[in-house]
Amino acid sequence: MTLRLYEIGMVAVALGCDAFAVGLGTGAQFCAPRQVFRLAFHFGFFQFMMPLIGWMLGRHFLGWTQQLAPWIAFGLLFFIGSKMVYEGIGSKKQQRECSDPTKGLSLIMLSLATSIDALGVGFTLGVLGQGLLFAAMCIGITAGGMTWLAMKLGNRLSERFAHRVEIFGGIILIVIAFKLLFF
Repeated sequence: MTLRLYEIGMVAVALGCDAFAVGLGTGAQFCAPRQVFRLAFHFGFFQFMMPLIGWMLGRHFLGWTQQLAPWIAFGLLFFIGSKMVYEGIGSKKQQRECSDPTKGLSLIMLSLATSIDALGVGFTLGVLGQGLLFAAMCIGITAGGMTWLAMKLGNRLSERFAHRVEIFGGIILIVIAFKLLFF
Protein backbone atom coordinates (compact mmCIF):
# COMPACT_ATOMS: atom_id res chain seq x y z
CA MET A 1 0.00 0.00 0.00
CA THR A 2 1.64 3.23 -1.17
CA LEU A 3 0.39 6.73 -0.62
CA ARG A 4 -0.56 8.49 -3.82
CA LEU A 5 0.57 12.00 -4.65
CA TYR A 6 -2.79 13.54 -3.75
CA GLU A 7 -2.72 11.71 -0.40
CA ILE A 8 0.76 13.05 0.34
CA GLY A 9 -0.54 16.50 -0.59
CA MET A 10 -3.51 16.13 1.74
CA VAL A 11 -1.24 15.02 4.60
CA ALA A 12 1.13 17.92 3.88
CA VAL A 13 -1.72 20.43 3.97
CA ALA A 14 -3.19 18.87 7.11
CA LEU A 15 0.16 19.04 8.90
CA GLY A 16 0.73 22.57 7.61
CA CYS A 17 -2.51 23.75 9.22
CA ASP A 18 -0.84 24.12 12.62
CA ALA A 19 1.90 26.21 11.03
CA PHE A 20 -0.73 28.22 9.15
CA ALA A 21 -2.68 28.88 12.34
CA VAL A 22 0.43 30.04 14.20
CA GLY A 23 1.49 32.08 11.17
CA LEU A 24 -1.84 33.92 11.14
CA GLY A 25 -1.50 34.91 14.77
CA THR A 26 2.15 35.80 14.47
CA GLY A 27 1.70 37.68 11.20
CA ALA A 28 -0.87 39.97 12.81
CA GLN A 29 1.89 41.50 14.95
CA PHE A 30 5.20 40.54 13.32
CA CYS A 31 5.26 40.72 9.53
CA ALA A 32 8.64 42.17 8.53
CA PRO A 33 10.29 40.23 5.66
CA ARG A 34 13.02 38.86 7.93
CA GLN A 35 10.44 37.63 10.46
CA VAL A 36 8.32 36.01 7.75
CA PHE A 37 11.38 34.22 6.33
CA ARG A 38 12.59 33.01 9.73
CA LEU A 39 9.25 31.56 10.77
CA ALA A 40 8.46 30.01 7.37
CA PHE A 41 11.95 28.51 7.02
CA HIS A 42 12.03 27.01 10.49
CA PHE A 43 8.49 25.65 10.34
CA GLY A 44 9.24 24.08 6.95
CA PHE A 45 12.56 22.63 8.14
CA PHE A 46 11.08 21.13 11.29
CA GLN A 47 8.10 19.74 9.34
CA PHE A 48 10.63 18.12 6.98
CA MET A 49 12.82 16.63 9.73
CA MET A 50 10.18 15.32 12.13
CA PRO A 51 8.66 12.78 9.70
CA LEU A 52 12.18 11.49 8.97
CA ILE A 53 12.83 10.98 12.68
CA GLY A 54 9.43 9.35 13.15
CA TRP A 55 10.02 7.17 10.08
CA MET A 56 13.30 5.88 11.51
CA LEU A 57 11.54 4.98 14.74
CA GLY A 58 8.73 3.26 12.82
CA ARG A 59 11.16 1.24 10.69
CA HIS A 60 13.03 0.12 13.81
CA PHE A 61 9.90 -1.51 15.17
CA LEU A 62 8.83 -2.93 11.77
CA GLY A 63 9.36 -6.62 12.55
CA TRP A 64 6.78 -6.96 15.29
CA THR A 65 4.33 -4.35 14.05
CA GLN A 66 3.80 -5.56 10.47
CA GLN A 67 0.37 -7.06 11.18
CA LEU A 68 -0.66 -4.23 13.47
CA ALA A 69 0.46 -1.49 11.04
CA PRO A 70 -3.02 -0.47 9.82
CA TRP A 71 -4.30 -0.24 13.39
CA ILE A 72 -1.24 1.69 14.57
CA ALA A 73 -1.54 4.06 11.61
CA PHE A 74 -5.24 4.53 12.30
CA GLY A 75 -4.64 5.18 16.00
CA LEU A 76 -1.86 7.71 15.47
CA LEU A 77 -3.57 9.66 12.69
CA PHE A 78 -6.93 9.56 14.45
CA PHE A 79 -5.33 10.79 17.69
CA ILE A 80 -3.39 13.57 15.96
CA GLY A 81 -6.43 14.64 13.92
CA SER A 82 -8.71 14.57 16.96
CA LYS A 83 -6.19 16.62 18.94
CA MET A 84 -6.09 19.22 16.17
CA VAL A 85 -9.91 19.39 16.03
CA TYR A 86 -10.12 19.65 19.83
CA GLU A 87 -7.54 22.43 19.95
CA GLY A 88 -9.30 24.24 17.10
CA ILE A 89 -12.62 24.11 18.92
CA GLY A 90 -11.11 25.04 22.31
CA SER A 91 -11.44 28.46 23.85
CA LYS A 92 -9.42 31.33 22.43
CA LYS A 93 -6.29 32.18 24.32
CA GLN A 94 -6.01 35.67 25.68
CA GLN A 95 -3.83 37.87 23.55
CA ARG A 96 -0.97 39.50 25.33
CA GLU A 97 2.01 41.50 24.31
CA CYS A 98 5.09 39.40 23.88
CA SER A 99 8.57 39.50 22.46
CA ASP A 100 9.24 38.58 18.85
CA PRO A 101 8.34 34.85 18.50
CA THR A 102 10.42 34.56 15.32
CA LYS A 103 13.71 34.68 17.26
CA GLY A 104 15.60 32.53 19.71
CA LEU A 105 14.07 29.89 21.94
CA SER A 106 10.52 30.98 21.07
CA LEU A 107 11.19 30.16 17.42
CA ILE A 108 12.54 26.70 18.27
CA MET A 109 9.65 25.92 20.63
CA LEU A 110 7.04 27.05 18.09
CA SER A 111 8.77 25.01 15.39
CA LEU A 112 8.71 21.90 17.58
CA ALA A 113 5.14 22.45 18.69
CA THR A 114 3.81 22.83 15.15
CA SER A 115 5.79 19.84 13.82
CA ILE A 116 5.21 17.23 16.53
CA ASP A 117 2.26 15.87 14.56
CA ALA A 118 4.64 15.21 11.66
CA LEU A 119 6.66 12.90 13.92
CA GLY A 120 3.61 10.67 14.32
CA VAL A 121 2.93 10.72 10.58
CA GLY A 122 6.54 9.75 9.88
CA PHE A 123 6.33 6.92 12.42
CA THR A 124 3.13 5.72 10.75
CA LEU A 125 4.71 5.76 7.29
CA GLY A 126 7.74 3.88 8.65
CA VAL A 127 5.54 1.20 10.18
CA LEU A 128 3.68 0.86 6.88
CA GLY A 129 6.97 0.53 4.99
CA GLN A 130 6.44 3.70 2.96
CA GLY A 131 9.27 5.66 1.38
CA LEU A 132 9.50 9.05 2.98
CA LEU A 133 12.01 11.46 1.49
CA PHE A 134 9.63 12.79 -1.18
CA ALA A 135 6.75 12.96 1.31
CA ALA A 136 8.94 14.77 3.88
CA MET A 137 10.03 17.29 1.26
CA CYS A 138 6.40 17.91 0.28
CA ILE A 139 5.43 18.29 3.94
CA GLY A 140 8.28 20.73 4.66
CA ILE A 141 7.76 22.86 1.56
CA THR A 142 4.01 22.97 2.13
CA ALA A 143 4.41 23.98 5.78
CA GLY A 144 6.91 26.69 4.88
CA GLY A 145 4.66 28.03 2.12
CA MET A 146 1.56 27.93 4.32
CA THR A 147 3.43 29.78 7.07
CA TRP A 148 4.60 32.46 4.64
CA LEU A 149 1.07 32.87 3.27
CA ALA A 150 -0.47 32.95 6.74
CA MET A 151 1.87 35.64 7.97
CA LYS A 152 1.09 37.76 4.93
CA LEU A 153 -2.64 37.27 5.50
CA GLY A 154 -2.34 37.70 9.27
CA ASN A 155 -2.67 41.48 9.11
CA ARG A 156 -5.94 41.23 7.21
CA LEU A 157 -7.68 38.25 8.79
CA SER A 158 -9.13 37.81 12.22
CA GLU A 159 -7.48 35.32 14.58
CA ARG A 160 -10.73 33.37 14.81
CA PHE A 161 -10.12 31.88 11.36
CA ALA A 162 -6.96 30.16 12.59
CA HIS A 163 -9.06 27.78 14.69
CA ARG A 164 -11.18 26.78 11.69
CA VAL A 165 -8.09 25.96 9.64
CA GLU A 166 -6.77 23.72 12.42
CA ILE A 167 -10.14 21.95 12.61
CA PHE A 168 -10.07 21.36 8.84
CA GLY A 169 -6.55 19.89 9.05
CA GLY A 170 -7.61 17.57 11.86
CA ILE A 171 -10.59 16.34 9.87
CA ILE A 172 -8.33 15.56 6.90
CA LEU A 173 -6.06 13.43 9.12
CA ILE A 174 -9.07 11.58 10.59
CA VAL A 175 -10.40 10.81 7.09
CA ILE A 176 -6.98 9.48 6.03
CA ALA A 177 -6.86 7.36 9.21
CA PHE A 178 -10.15 5.69 8.33
CA LYS A 179 -9.01 5.24 4.73
CA LEU A 180 -5.85 3.42 5.88
CA LEU A 181 -7.87 1.14 8.13
CA PHE A 182 -10.77 0.24 5.87
CA PHE A 183 -9.52 0.59 2.27
